[in-house]
Amino acid sequence: MPTLDSIDRNIVRALRRNARVTNVQLAAEVGLSPSACLRRVQILEAQGTIRGYTAVVSGAGAGADAQVVIVRISLERQTEDVLNRFEADVLKHPEIRECYLMTGEEDYLLRVEADGAGDYERIHKEVLSRLPGVQRINSSFAIRSVV
Repeated sequence: MPTLDSIDRNIVRALRRNARVTNVQLAAEVGLSPSACLRRVQILEAQGTIRGYTAVVSGAGAGADAQVVIVRISLERQTEDVLNRFEADVLKHPEIRECYLMTGEEDYLLRVEADGAGDYERIHKEVLSRLPGVQRINSSFAIRSVV
């Protein structure tokens, strides 16, 4: 993981608040010239610090029944091979929006988006339970988003 200086951290913070900010506005906010700012952003993208930009949608834009499900996964074993196979397979399923390797009781925490309980049942049966190495799946439905 590359080390970020204070300007890089300010760029990342500003883009997290508003990824649609123009380069000129971003440069002014972080105290750089537009060309220097653009160069910094391109370096952050190339080194993988900035992995992409996305739209966060809610309500009708996400589907009337869009449901966030937090899923905790325990694996049968925690060998490098098992972890790598699990992670590679997770990347194949767009329903799995986020995946984190964790410390503690569960091995992975996933954020899954489903079009309601029926769709989540399908995802549970056809996707999650078939991921390599899965021993236990523990799911919680989000009631509402706070942040």
